[in-house]
Formats: sequence, C-alpha cells, structure tokens
Amino acid sequence: MNILDTIIARKRLEVEERKSACPIKKLEQSPAFVRKPLSLSAFLLDDQLTGIIAEFKRRSPSKGVINATADVVQVTSAYAQNGAAALSVLTDEHFFGGSTADLEAARINQVPILRKDFIIDEYQLTEARAMGADVILLIAACLSPERTQQLAKAANDLGLEVLLELHDEDELQHVSEFTPIVGINNRNLKTFTVDTGRSLALAGKLPASTIKVAESGIDDIEQIRIFRDHGYRGFLVGEHFMRSPDPGEAFRQFVSSMKKALA
Repeated sequence: MNILDTIIARKRLEVEERKSACPIKKLEQSPAFVRKPLSLSAFLLDDQLTGIIAEFKRRSPSKGVINATADVVQVTSAYAQNGAAALSVLTDEHFFGGSTADLEAARINQVPILRKDFIIDEYQLTEARAMGADVILLIAACLSPERTQQLAKAANDLGLEVLLELHDEDELQHVSEFTPIVGINNRNLKTFTVDTGRSLALAGKLPASTIKVAESGIDDIEQIRIFRDHGYRGFLVGEHFMRSPDPGEAFRQFVSSMKKALA
C-alpha cells in the first residue's frame, strides 16, 4: 500500500472507534455546534487579507517531526493577527500529531478554521462542526466523485464550507456545485513528492467561478506572485512557517515582505 492507502485504512478504524466513544447526539450538544461558521470564501476574496491559509502542523509522514514544541494558541493567534485569511489545523493524531484539542484551542481566533484531516464519513463532518471548524477538507484521491459530492452536500447542509483538494486532471470530475473552493495540492499524497507546477497546469482547467487555492511546497513570495497571476486567491502554507522555532514571527516577517514585494 502507498502512504495514502495506509492512512485511509487506519482512518476507517479510527472513525468507527470515535463513533462508539462519542455519538452524534453528544456532538450536537457542543457549544461550538451552534455558532455561526465563518466563510472561507469571503475571507479569501478580501483584498485586505493575504489569501494565506496558515497551517499548524506538528509532524508529517514524509518529514517526521516538524515542530514538537509550538503552542497552538500562540502560533495561530500570531497568524490571525498578521493577516492570515484562514487557519488550517491538523486533527489527525497518528500520522500528523494533531488533535481535536488543537482545533478547539485555535477557535479563539476570529478567522475561518479548516479542519485538516482525511474525511471519509459524515460523522467527521458533525465532529468538525462540534469542535469549531468552519471548513472541511475533501481529498479527491481517497474518494469517488459520487462520495465527494455526498460529503460536500452534507457539509454544506451543516453550514460548513468545503475545500476540495485535487492533484491531477483526472480528478476534475469531483468538482460540483457544492465545492466552489478548489485546492490544487502540489504534493502527491501517494508518494509525498512535491511539484508546484501542478497548480499552474490545472489552473485553467477549473470552472471560471472557482475560488482557487494552491497547496503545499509554497515557501517564497515569487511563487505566490505567479499563482496570483494564474487566478489563485488562496495559498495554503504549512511547513515553511512551522519549521521555524517561532512560526508566528516567521509568518509576520513573510507577510511584511510579501506586502512590499507585491504592492
């Protein structure tokens, strides 16, 4: 099995365990479940913000430990205060060192939060709403087009937006009316190799109304300039900031330089 297959196999077991431990009725009693979600679309289209979806990630299967000591509140607050259009918080524990508690703690910030995980079941959508997420990630590589549409509609019905992640042209059939925000992942989730040309190659093949997000492998301002020139409004950046001893300060400096360079 490749890395993605291994992750999904474990995720199926994990979801069943979580269903047994915490039924949906209990999730629906969470205070966060009744809050009005923030709109990622609106924040990405706000020219006063950076378009950056800044990620909090402790480790990954390909890189191992990225930052084991960073404080989620400190880091995500610095992201939000310095112009992040949204936060991405990993909630997968086994492979990425994330947790529900990380997202709940990041909810102190008044910007949209993406639950970054491998969503395969409607239960996880209710979980996301209960922990305070505004957006969920659907990865085309681990879902059929029909399943993607089912989960996207169910997320919309719960008031959640969807970031649909594609990697190649064959996955364009996953796009639907329920997925107006589409991310192109420059990282192949089966091999974890990165090629930023992916985002450029697929940019013109998406519907004109799509809000496009470039994901992974973004570590300099010139890349963002090029992505913008190809119609991208969002840029998911994770490891570049998290590799720093002070991710929040690294983000602040990056944004400061970006504003000067792209003015």
